[in-house]
Amino acid sequence: MTSRSSRTTARTSSEARAVARTQTLVKGTGGIGTVRKTTLPGGLRIVTETLPSVRSATFGIWAHVGSRDETPALNGATHYLEHLLFKGTSKRSALDISAALDAVGGEMNAFTAKEYTCYYARVLDTDLPLAIDVVCDMLTDSLILEEDVNVERGAILEEIAMTEDDPGDCVHDLFAHTMFGDNALGRPVLGTVDTVNALTADRIRRFYKKHYDPTHLVVACAGNIDHGKVVRQVRAAFEKSGALKNPDAQPIAPRDGRRTIRATGKVELLGRKTEQAHVVLGMPGLARTDDRRWAMGVLNTALGGGMSSRLFQEVREKRGLAYSVYSYTSGFADCGLFGVYAGCRPSQVHDVLKICRDELDHVAQNGLTDDEIGRAIGQLRGSTVLGLEDTGALMNRIGKSELCWGEQMSVDDMLGRIAAVTPDEVRSVARDILGQRPSLSVIGPLKDKQASRLHDAVA
Repeated sequence: MTSRSSRTTARTSSEARAVARTQTLVKGTGGIGTVRKTTLPGGLRIVTETLPSVRSATFGIWAHVGSRDETPALNGATHYLEHLLFKGTSKRSALDISAALDAVGGEMNAFTAKEYTCYYARVLDTDLPLAIDVVCDMLTDSLILEEDVNVERGAILEEIAMTEDDPGDCVHDLFAHTMFGDNALGRPVLGTVDTVNALTADRIRRFYKKHYDPTHLVVACAGNIDHGKVVRQVRAAFEKSGALKNPDAQPIAPRDGRRTIRATGKVELLGRKTEQAHVVLGMPGLARTDDRRWAMGVLNTALGGGMSSRLFQEVREKRGLAYSVYSYTSGFADCGLFGVYAGCRPSQVHDVLKICRDELDHVAQNGLTDDEIGRAIGQLRGSTVLGLEDTGALMNRIGKSELCWGEQMSVDDMLGRIAAVTPDEVRSVARDILGQRPSLSVIGPLKDKQASRLHDAVA
């Protein structure tokens, strides 16, 4: 990332104020928004993308903490805390928080991942000051009362139960455990019934104070906005709470690698009385900072990213063995996963696994055709742009980019990187990734004889 222009601005009030650093990271042209970044004294980063052609704005705060930052005893604490920040501050009750956004037709939510957490609100552009005030209040002044912890525990246990009732979702948690074992990346983001029941208000408050320091946060805002106004409103909210008390503090760097060990050739079966068997066959992938990720994206799209992909054609169109079949990639700071999911009748599970394994082996040895690669590049370029057609998606892109990479890439640059992928690069990454011995996770009502044959798929 190259900063095309920069300037230093000083905000003044009745007393001397420390200097904030502002940069223009991406110059908007042809409908592409201008991306700017300001770093406040105290280490808080504020990134915005201005799009004057829309009438909405999405405001979010990203925290540099996810489930991989938890000890085994704290598993689920990050997600638990996400819930609790909606329960009230010294200024607003839980009802006040939700009613404030409902009253202007806004949307507010949050999500927790393995390596980050995000809180956001989407509103009309004229209501952005309200969204900023509410979300900043939640992040800086959450009370985390014991009675709220106890009430919300029940909701989280219901969420865990809901996930376990959806084997198509649960199998991905099982696959993470298959690949990473009892490592933070292998444990579920939601935690377990035992760990959630064991979490106390005091432990969650300590977790909150440790990980929600301004140096660990990135504010992101996209839409019909003014960067300077957003910065002033955010700064006022954080200073009012006393969060920017250390003017010399610097933002923490993007998460670095830990060389997490991933398994190969492992099989895990979770017996469930379901109508379908749900399977994920996969292997170690690429870290999110790996330069080969662009070629990996093209490979993944061609293998299982659409109706014309190899796996969809072979498993569903030609044989009708599954309704849902796709491939996917997950990239973390130090490692990644590549997986193929399919849901099918239990009697068909071995046929589905054999076809998927045969296709992966064939592509590893022979690569994809030039036509497949060209089609995948076009599909990936189109889906990238179409996926950024609302302010929420834009906020996600700039917030995650700052938190995870520490830089911003324009949409044109992204499209250029995808278009520049060569057939040789795709074939090389196919050999490296698909040539590994896979692991397998299965949820379903498989009988003993069927279960004993699962190892054939990873042999």
